[in-house]
Parts: sequence; C-alpha cells; structure tokens
Amino acid sequence: MADEQLSGAEPAAHRVPTAADEAERPGAAAPVEVPTATEGDAETEAKTLAEGEIASEGKTPTEGETVGEGETATDRETPADGEDEAETPAGGTGVTGVTLSVAFTIGVTVTKWTRLWAERHPELPLHVFRSEPGEQTAVLQTKAADVSFVRHPIDQNGLSVIALYSEVPVVGVAKDHPASVFDVVPVAELGDEHLLQDPDEVPEWRDLAAEVADGSRRPLRGIQSLGDAVEQVAAGVGIVIVPQSISRLHNRKDVVFRPVSGVAETQVSLAWREGDPSALVEEFIGIVRGRSASSSRGGGAVAAAAVFGVPGAGAAGAMRATASDAPGGRASAPAKKIGPVAKAKAKARAAKEAEDAAAIAQGRRPKPGPARKKTQSDQANAAQARRRKFGGKR
Repeated sequence: MADEQLSGAEPAAHRVPTAADEAERPGAAAPVEVPTATEGDAETEAKTLAEGEIASEGKTPTEGETVGEGETATDRETPADGEDEAETPAGGTGVTGVTLSVAFTIGVTVTKWTRLWAERHPELPLHVFRSEPGEQTAVLQTKAADVSFVRHPIDQNGLSVIALYSEVPVVGVAKDHPASVFDVVPVAELGDEHLLQDPDEVPEWRDLAAEVADGSRRPLRGIQSLGDAVEQVAAGVGIVIVPQSISRLHNRKDVVFRPVSGVAETQVSLAWREGDPSALVEEFIGIVRGRSASSSRGGGAVAAAAVFGVPGAGAAGAMRATASDAPGGRASAPAKKIGPVAKAKAKARAAKEAEDAAAIAQGRRPKPGPARKKTQSDQANAAQARRRKFGGKR
C-alpha cells in the first residue's frame, strides 16, 4: 500500500476501470461507443424544449423561429408546388395595400374629390401625383395611373373621357403694358404682340398675328418652361396666353393677367383606359360625377375590397354591398339620425322606466310623471292675448 502511494498510482478501491482494462479482461464484450454531447446538441435540445413549451401554450412560432428540422415559419408559408400565388392587378392595385393611382395635370385641383374618397373609403388609400403636360395620357398607357385629370387638347384614342369644367383664358403682360388697364382684352388687340409660346397652342391668336403672317416671328430663346416665359413677360419681351388656373401659379407683382375674349375656353376632363374593369376606377368616377354615398351604383370600391382581401369596407360601403340582397335589388333606407334633444328624452324615459320597475319590485307605487302641459286652440290663444292687452274680453 505504501509503495503504491509513493509511486503515484491510484488506490485499487478508488480506481475506475478504463476501456483498455475492459478489453484485456477475458470474455469481455466488445466496447460500445457512447456519443458525447457537444455544444450543437445542447442548442438543439434547448430549441426542442422551447418549441414544446410554445406548443403547450398554444402559440405559433413567429417568422424566423425554427419549427422543424431545416424549416422555419417563413418556409411553411411559401405556397407548395401547384399552388398559384396572388397576382398583383394592373394599375398599381395589389393584394396588400390596395391603392388607386390618380394623376393630374398642372393647375387642376383635385382636393374636393380626394377628400370625398377619404371620407367614404378611409381603408383604401389614393396615390395622387402630378403629371407633366406632355405625359397626361402617357401615364394611363403605361399604367402608372388608373385615372388622370387632363387638359385638352389630348389624344383620346383608347381612352374614355368625361368633361368636368372649362377654364377662362387670360393674357399675361408686363405691368406697364397698355393692355393691363382693360378688364377684358380682345384677342384682336394682341395681333401685334410677340407670343412667347408655340402659336399652335393659341390658334385664335395665330390666325391674326402679324409676325406669323409676314414671317417675321423670332425664334424662342432661353424658354424651357412657362416660368421662363413669364420671366420674359415681366421684362417686356412678349406676352403669354394661358388658362386662368395656370396663371395663378405664376402670379408676380410685375406681371398682370387679364381675361381674353375671342379665345376658346380650355376643357378639363377625367380620363381612364377604355374598358378598364377596375371597380375602384368606377367608384372614383362616381365620386367625380357627384354620385352620393347612398347610391346603389357606388359599391364598386367595396366589391374591390372583397376581391383583393382588404379588411373593412366602410359603413356606407357595407350598406351598398347588401343592396343586391334586399328585395327588388334596392338598398334599404339608411337609419334616421337621432338628435341631441331626442337622445335626452329617450334617456329620461329609460331612467323613469327603471325607477318605476324598482318601485314595483319593492312593493311601492311608482311616482307619477310630470304633468303634461295642456295645449289650447288658436282661438283660446287669441283670447288670452286680448286679455293681456286690454285687461278683459272685448
């Protein structure tokens, strides 16, 4: 024993047999390899326990959590082979975030119609943007917009157009120009002026312009936009003739705009692709045309919301959506609004009924209500007025 302790060997009673000792022992079985737990196995076991806790609590793994071997929650949501994914309809109306794209040309104010749309369909947003003068119809052809507010003249090929209103033409002259003192300037008085625009834009002026007739018209230099033209108008170089709405965008102290007679008014219209089946387009057209919220033809956006999976369709839309289910295909009449006075009376009646019911339950007689004021005839009212005036009957 002492020799073993001095040699550094373990005591026999405390020594654990090794694999080599087991192999040397006669009649020993073949060694069995026991897998050693690694760090990766520990993580796998922890995830398995976590998933068991989630399943026991009735929770669903969120995106990014492991739900199986090599599979995540995101992978399970991917459609299997043969399943069609939802397609995004043309014109910018997708399944998620359904929108209606509305384009408008410069000078057109669309706030009136966009506000009505927001009031009736707050769950269906609008994408509103301004189009350049040369792209009024191009945004429809390229499907960048579903509808477009345009100013004539335009190419109406392949488009459906409804006229909205007309704009008065005005002439812009320098502040000290003789035409600035007129309330309305005849176009014949502007025949000797230099137009800082394409003459074809104002054919009435082109037909009587002296510089066009004798070929002395100077080329336009340094004018890339209408703002550049108005800048030269202020310098006394020439004039411009534009719709009144556009003139308001270029208002300045050294330029005066006056209405012009003899020039055709400019037409503003709403255009969309011909044969466009979009229900959202039909709903917006109805709003622009003045269709009321209770109209039976105004359920287009609601139907589109149901098709595209948009949650909610608004109270007015829900009423229109059930119009076809009503007898005769007509929507039921909207509920009558209750005013504050009627609400107060109804509340008082309900309180009185509750008080009477409590009194009866306790074996007491209900308190009588306030005595109703007696009404009298017009003849009695007239007699009472005479007594107040003359102190007695006459």
